[in-house]
Parts: sequence; structure tokens; C-alpha cells
Amino acid sequence: MWLDRVLLLSQALGDNLDVTAVVDEIPLARDAQGAFRVGGTRITLDLVVRAFNRGATAEEIVQKYCSLQLSDVYQVIGYYLKHADELAEYFETRARNEEAVLASHPEWSPKGLRDRLLARQKPQ
Repeated sequence: MWLDRVLLLSQALGDNLDVTAVVDEIPLARDAQGAFRVGGTRITLDLVVRAFNRGATAEEIVQKYCSLQLSDVYQVIGYYLKHADELAEYFETRARNEEAVLASHPEWSPKGLRDRLLARQKPQ
């Protein structure tokens, strides 16, 4: 019985196989160092995904990184959600590289940043 309804509905709607797919390009580009940049900006995929995974909405991410376009952030988050397994190695490599840079330059570490900045202030 339900199959008859499906056949009637498909006849009424016509053949949807002739529909042309509309696909936008994902606004990601790889730079010379291998980092993905979002929407032609300097903002990396890592930053957007990290903010999203912390609970930020696309609108909040655009507010934080004003060079981003809202539509680009939505597309990139969708791409990340669809291809998370494929991107896992990329994120792991980026994290290892970040750790290596911080290990070789401890002065860049965010740990103790407030104390270092306060120590630079001149006494008044």
C-alpha cells in the first residue's frame, strides 16, 4: 500500500534525477606552509574549528575574527563536520608543529604571559 503511494507521488513530482546540482566551492585554500586559510583571509581552519568545538556559533566566530564572512564560516564548519575523519591527521600535524614551535621558543608560550607583560611595565 505505501509503495503505491510512493509511486503515485514520484509520478506527480516527475523525475528528480534530471535536477542540476548546485555546488559552491568550499572557501579553503592551502598556504605555502600547508595551513588551510578560510575565505582568502589569514584565519586558519584550526582557529575556526577550535572555536566551533568550544561551542561558538558561526556568528560568534565572525564577531571574533572580523575578516571572515558568515557564509564562509558556515561552509567551512559544514565541510569540517562532513570530513572530520579526513581532517584529523591535518589537525594532529598542526598541533605537533605548534608544540614544536613553542618548545623551541618558550617566550612565545601563553603560559605566564600576563606575568611577563606586567614585568615589562615601568614602575610609575
